Amino acid sequence: MRKSLFLISLLLSSAACSQSEDAIVPPGAVAESRAGVTASASATAPDEPSGTNFEANSSKGEAKREFSYSWPAEVSAVPQLVRRFEEERDRELAAQKAEWQESLDSSPEDCVSCRNRGFEKEWKVVSDLPDWLSLSADLYVYTGGAHGNYGRTSFVWSRNGQLALEGIDLFNSAVELETALGAKLCDTLNEARAERRGTEVDRDGEGYFNDCPGIDEASVFVGSSNGQTFDRIGIYYGPYVAGSYAEGAYELDFPVTASVLDAVKPEYAEAFSVRR
Repeated sequence: MRKSLFLISLLLSSAACSQSEDAIVPPGAVAESRAGVTASASATAPDEPSGTNFEANSSKGEAKREFSYSWPAEVSAVPQLVRRFEEERDRELAAQKAEWQESLDSSPEDCVSCRNRGFEKEWKVVSDLPDWLSLSADLYVYTGGAHGNYGRTSFVWSRNGQLALEGIDLFNSAVELETALGAKLCDTLNEARAERRGTEVDRDGEGYFNDCPGIDEASVFVGSSNGQTFDRIGIYYGPYVAGSYAEGAYELDFPVTASVLDAVKPEYAEAFSVRR
């Protein structure tokens, strides 16, 4: 059952190290609807790349469809990433339009929420290193009903290898990284859960969200405090993975230690360093 719930979160996405000294802000609701399609960029010097914020919203009566997809200037400076994200954006927009039209045709007239749709994806820089660009993507999706869902995924770009990876792909396996973090992973998560719940987590209890999910159910981010190497690890558990939807997502931050470094794939070892 845990795996199926995780897949829901993963499909909507699936920590967080260094967004303005590594502070991660959960994704907000989809922006209010505007007529037509807009694409805007932050103001920069003419010879410098700028970020992109694409919106495509529609309304028919009370039914609304809202879509936004954005990335920062650091992405715009990499043509391969721009093409990749533009292709993804166009696929997601086409899929949303088709699904929205289906809901307009088939939903009961008295169910307004059944005919509302929202999609918001925002790429952010986790760390920008000489040879690597580490990104996170905050995703919010609404497909009708009481509420939407959200999540966060990782994306790492190797400038030298022209290679796109997920954060976990830099490590030998999720199991090895989990072993390297050891008991601290579960202890840190339980401290965060206890603070939100107002009571200690009963590890021997029967509650579904009392156990500690593995890293294979998380998104893994690689961040940097020195601007040269990855020396921070972020572990992100989306809704329904470590707690109920009401609890929200859990974001845990760990330094790279010698044990964590041992879990890195040999071909990527030079990109990491133990945090001092």
